[in-house]
Amino acid sequence: MAATTSFTSSFTMEPPHVSSKTSPLSLRHLAFSAKAFSLPSPSLSLRSQPRFFSPLFASHTDTNPFFNDDFDKPREECGVFGVIGDPDAASLCYLGLQKLQHRGEEGAGIVAGDPESNKLQAVTGLGLVTDVFASPESLKSLPGTMAIGHVRYSTSGAIAALKNVQPFLASYRFGQLAVCHNGNLLNHDKLKMELESRGSIFNTSSDTEVILHLIAASTSRPLLSRIIEACESLEGAYSLLFLTSSKLYAVRDPFGFRPLVLGRRPNGALVFASETCALDLVDAKYLREINPGEVAMVDLKDMSISSACLMPPKPRKACIFEHIYFALPNSIVYGRAVHESRLAFGEALAEESPVQADVVIPVPDSGFFAALGYSQASGIPFGQGLLRSHYVGRTFIQPEQHIRDLSVRLKLSPVGGVLEGKSVVVVDDSIVRGTTSSKIVRLLRDAGAREVHMRIASPPVVGSCYYGVDTPSEGELISNRMDTAGVCKQIGSDTLAFLSLSKLHNLLGDEAPAFCDACFSKKYPVPPRKYEKVQEEE
Repeated sequence: MAATTSFTSSFTMEPPHVSSKTSPLSLRHLAFSAKAFSLPSPSLSLRSQPRFFSPLFASHTDTNPFFNDDFDKPREECGVFGVIGDPDAASLCYLGLQKLQHRGEEGAGIVAGDPESNKLQAVTGLGLVTDVFASPESLKSLPGTMAIGHVRYSTSGAIAALKNVQPFLASYRFGQLAVCHNGNLLNHDKLKMELESRGSIFNTSSDTEVILHLIAASTSRPLLSRIIEACESLEGAYSLLFLTSSKLYAVRDPFGFRPLVLGRRPNGALVFASETCALDLVDAKYLREINPGEVAMVDLKDMSISSACLMPPKPRKACIFEHIYFALPNSIVYGRAVHESRLAFGEALAEESPVQADVVIPVPDSGFFAALGYSQASGIPFGQGLLRSHYVGRTFIQPEQHIRDLSVRLKLSPVGGVLEGKSVVVVDDSIVRGTTSSKIVRLLRDAGAREVHMRIASPPVVGSCYYGVDTPSEGELISNRMDTAGVCKQIGSDTLAFLSLSKLHNLLGDEAPAFCDACFSKKYPVPPRKYEKVQEEE
């Protein structure tokens, strides 16, 4: 019997959780979701879990840059967190996901394993981590000593759908398996078409589901071998956590595009996370990175760690934007302290592009350390000329330009005493489409700044990312359409300068070739591909 039919199972999808306080909009969305999951699958069963819905994320404008005023930065699409060997696994996972919230704000979920019942339970939902787990009952429904969790953004242009929120929990012939994924599979469409041609039915639009189908179709034993076999078919970026009723697996692609670290709590519990800041929060000591191309397996019975090589090693290509923008400054990513990298970027920017000015201010929050470095290297005083409000949600506003211009003031408030009559150096981490930068320049001028000099602590972004970062198309990238002078004129600043790519490489030293800078150089370690969909014959 063919592999794709030897584990036939029908859907056992339970209806999504609907509380007595669910809004009519939520009910309509949930009804649609339940309907969408009513098809049988001949390959594997994506198990149901209680799902919670935040009406804030119901709009189709979530990732539409025309409506969404927050789309002027590259967005890290996911963060993962896992813990094994702790009686409070789900609660620790909840805390870890909150610390990783900056890596994804559209959906969150946790799958927990209880060795006594030998079952995995899940809660997923749309919204922030605190929205999804607002009810005390949500964490109580996740007993056990191991858990994995996920926060996500959807891909550009995609609808934020409940069915795509991870971790995915599936049932197949060997039991239950949960997975969460940070990254992006370049050959997802090709693999999906091949699997569909052999009878697989997909229930989500996420590339992660392909991994589950590949594992389910594998005839290798044990699960570790099936995971390795599945990953051998993948192209692109992936940091993965898998959970069974007795084991947790951590996997990183051979290029090491996306970060994944390991730590240990005082009670011996092991913790995996996208960033070390999440380890710090749960009192876990950082041990090491999961190496590119490594599969690490932890057995709950004796907490032993075994490791296997996924495939022959390849030159590491870690994402440099983790140090420029994505990661929190108190994290250590790829063995480097993020705040030290940003200080160095700012200092180098001051050396390359000096200017006479009265004050250096950051665009909060990610521009803070680069601005501090610029100030220290230039001798120009540092000031907080912009204050960021952390109580404002994402801004879905009317398309009229004058209303959109006002939206930036919801999040950034100028400090007149720092700006009035001053020549101001504004340090930001990057410019993507340029819309936010132009608004900031106008905001500073309206607050009385005499001159506005923009300094960007990274090279011009000229290429889209295909390795797990949600960036606009190349046609929307302002630096791909204009030179620096043109961008300066477009955003309205007196001067504009970027950190040069050669200077960035110098700062990285001997490790420069180990970083992916395709968004700056268009030199893609794994070339993006397009596959034509095979039309079904009538």
